[in-house]
Amino acid sequence: MSDARVAAIPMRECGQQLVDVRDGGRLQVDVRKQDARGAFAYLREEVHDRLMQAQALLPGGLRLLFVEGYRPPALQRQYFEEYAAELARAHPSWVAAQVREAASRYVSPPEIAPHSSGAAVDVTLVDPLGREMDMGTRVNASPEESNNACYTDAPDISPQARANRDTLGGALSEAGLVNYGTEWHWSYGDRYWALMTGQPAALYGPIELP
Repeated sequence: MSDARVAAIPMRECGQQLVDVRDGGRLQVDVRKQDARGAFAYLREEVHDRLMQAQALLPGGLRLLFVEGYRPPALQRQYFEEYAAELARAHPSWVAAQVREAASRYVSPPEIAPHSSGAAVDVTLVDPLGREMDMGTRVNASPEESNNACYTDAPDISPQARANRDTLGGALSEAGLVNYGTEWHWSYGDRYWALMTGQPAALYGPIELP
């Protein structure tokens, strides 16, 4: 997300509402990122619809496990600043620009963050019994913690974890979402999606939960 081409994508906010993915019970929702207002469980309406399309494409009774969607802008800023501070402590010789660029590879800068637009979702797979499947690392593991195994195309994971990642990625891609390759993050309608799919503008900008 530190790429200047992402920030350069124009924004044409379409005004689509946020919807609660817990309504209807069609998605299995994890509570590890739950907040007091339940903001984590919201997505833009079309992003939610595409997520449901992806779930319908999964084979053999597999289902999506929804971990986090919408993230209020203030919380996104907090996450970014905390991770940047962690990197600065670990690399005291880095100048501010280096810290910001490195932090942006894993946590989006607040002004362009897809989560704060309701355009992004962190998601994984569960088996027919609702058990989380092996993806090679825990959900939302950082590059430092996982020795870069959190990267979508990381080579040093088991064949089973690779197969599970490919199954998840195939369904989400077919439903029109794009992956940010450093984490468990898929999006539609944000600036990064627009850049990756050759769209002239993003559909969703930062939004506050009513």
